[in-house]
Amino acid sequence: MSHPPAQWRVVKTYGHDEGLSCAFRQWQAQHSDCRLLHGYALAFRFTFACATLDDRRWCIDFGGLKPLRAWLHEMFDHTMLAASDDPELATWQRLHDAGLVRLRVLDAIGCEAFAAEAHRWSSGFVARETAGRVWTEQVEVSEHPGNTASFRPHSPRP
Repeated sequence: MSHPPAQWRVVKTYGHDEGLSCAFRQWQAQHSDCRLLHGYALAFRFTFACATLDDRRWCIDFGGLKPLRAWLHEMFDHTMLAASDDPELATWQRLHDAGLVRLRVLDAIGCEAFAAEAHRWSSGFVARETAGRVWTEQVEVSEHPGNTASFRPHSPRP
């Protein structure tokens, strides 16, 4: 979706202390320990943008982002994330069925994939809540301060 040029940007963060502790593995990373099950307390940084402010002169009401926080907790708080093509998906599903993990299956695993998924969800949410006035410009996801990835949809250069 094309947006007018942004005049305002605001940032909402959910830090490592938010408790978004999840486990995952990147099964295709056969050259590293990332192929093994491991976990992090993820941090998220959302950048929202708009061309016009609302009647309160706000880009977005930070208090109205509670559903975003709830979604983050549903997806990433004490969950196990698996790729839909993980050869061990049936194993992870059995652990889920036995009540040993709360499994979430995504197309891909890693900070890049988590940022894209969070962008997708938040984009739909803020578009509905603001009648399209606000959009999610970028999402950053961090495993720890040394490893961060971001997702911003491609926009053609003028």
